[in-house]
Amino acid sequence: MARCESAPVRPHRTRTDREEDPVTIKAEYIWIDGTQPTAKLRSKTKILTDGSKLPRWGFDGSSTNQAEGHASDLVLEPVFSCPDPIRGGDHLLVLCEVLHTDLTPHPSNTRALLRPVAERFADQEAIFGIEQEYTFLKGDRPLGFPEGGGYPAPQGDYYCGVGADAIFGREIVEKHLDLCLAAGLGLSGINAEVMPGQWEFQVGALPALEVSDHMWVARWLLHRVAEDYGVTASLEAKPAKGDWNGAGAHTNFSTRAMREGYDAIITACEALGQGDKPLEHVRQYGTGIEERLTGAHETAPWDAYSYGASDRGASVRIPWQVEVEKKGYIEDRRPNANVDPYVVTRLMVDTCCTELARRMQV
Repeated sequence: MARCESAPVRPHRTRTDREEDPVTIKAEYIWIDGTQPTAKLRSKTKILTDGSKLPRWGFDGSSTNQAEGHASDLVLEPVFSCPDPIRGGDHLLVLCEVLHTDLTPHPSNTRALLRPVAERFADQEAIFGIEQEYTFLKGDRPLGFPEGGGYPAPQGDYYCGVGADAIFGREIVEKHLDLCLAAGLGLSGINAEVMPGQWEFQVGALPALEVSDHMWVARWLLHRVAEDYGVTASLEAKPAKGDWNGAGAHTNFSTRAMREGYDAIITACEALGQGDKPLEHVRQYGTGIEERLTGAHETAPWDAYSYGASDRGASVRIPWQVEVEKKGYIEDRRPNANVDPYVVTRLMVDTCCTELARRMQV
């Protein structure tokens, strides 16, 4: 699980007193690059003999769309580590923030923007569950689409389906799940989605920084295991044009007040729809939002805002059990599969918690 910000990074295992030689640790340093419009994951391996403290490291930012060649050095600052389930043993996955050489956050470092917002509203105890949809591609076609062209049977039998005529890529999905659990990441479930070759995993419920850290590492593991099978795990919002569902990252959100009462649920829903908030959020909810949020295929139009109980055609859904129990959480259905989790959690905490705090003061 995620370590505390102030705690030292610890390896999965350390040498025993009986060992005379230092333990060799492969630490896979992972970071988010500056590619636009959608950032990509990068990683490289550092060999350590002592995992009790993970050192800063550098990289060539001119090769990751984060710097110019005449001033290319950037800094990797470890912020989260977990066991490396691929290499096993004492080896580690190390998620890093990107800093300038003066140790200030790089503009691509969206985690640094989330941190103060999460701290400012820590007393509201916000937690998130993010549903990450993705699509396996072989070449430029989803798994399950005919290799010679054309289309499979219309969507309908694929969602949570079983059988070789409906399910494509399950072996990769199961391997990814096992790796995430072995790494100690907070996955809470998986399922096949509406389109052939499309799947989903869920992370949370966890606080904003923790759910985002876990999501980025889970994404890295997804890309890494798909690589072994010769397929691409795409987070594109509309991987197949036409009458097919897009790929989202539905974001479930609650505060302590929302988990205790329904008035706070409505306050959060209305806060997300106030003034220019809908467009402010949608513009930062991932690349290709207009292609996916069309008002069809279980989406609301990207340029309109609505909320409702059990309504998958609304921008924000209040789950049926929340409506019945008059407490719980809400689901923002607008974020794309390629959304930055640091961004969506920051926006939701800032918007909803600001209004909830104001209401409590009135």
